[in-house]
Amino acid sequence: MTRTALVTGARRGIGAAIADALRDLGMAVATPARDELELADSRAVEEFARSLDVDVLVNNAAENVPARIEDMPVDDWERIVRIALTAPFILTKGVMPGMRTRGWGRIVNIGSAFSVVSREGRAAYSSAKSGLLGLTRTAAIEGAPDGVLVNAVAPGYVRTALTEQNNPPERIAQICDTIPMGRLAEPEEIAGLVAFLAGESNTYITGQLISIDGGFLCQ
Repeated sequence: MTRTALVTGARRGIGAAIADALRDLGMAVATPARDELELADSRAVEEFARSLDVDVLVNNAAENVPARIEDMPVDDWERIVRIALTAPFILTKGVMPGMRTRGWGRIVNIGSAFSVVSREGRAAYSSAKSGLLGLTRTAAIEGAPDGVLVNAVAPGYVRTALTEQNNPPERIAQICDTIPMGRLAEPEEIAGLVAFLAGESNTYITGQLISIDGGFLCQ
């Protein structure tokens, strides 16, 4: 039996690595582009979710516009929350009935170290990612009786094209100095954890936030 999966934000970086890891498990993976699924448009997401029927949902997509609270436009706040929290809620709502009927489902929400801690200019991003943890826990409680396991993963700093684009080498070195393991994660390392949580091997882990950050949050 071939499991089906949907991964949002899978065109690059962590999302692309997750999609590849799920394919390696033999899953058929959908990775809709923005013109197929505009996550900032809640009505469009609701329409998409009406016909959605997959075994695995990975809510990975997010957007971050750093700004201090007093400088952040409300439109930016609302867009970030719609993409990183409202869209995962709508998609979760859409897939749960089918998963319950089959008695098997896996939902993995990609949080962030900044859903646990924060820094200047991250109010919207941290708030959305923190909210995603609340959604994870509630969905886990509601889905558990029917074999639907729901978890969240909290990556720390990850080596992606966007990270390297936004940070010169000296800044990357400074970031690595704040990580006990002394380096950034590779996208494939995050994807390996997600694939385990989303696959057949995970039979009893649900409602958890699992950090994968090289020890960053231990400090």
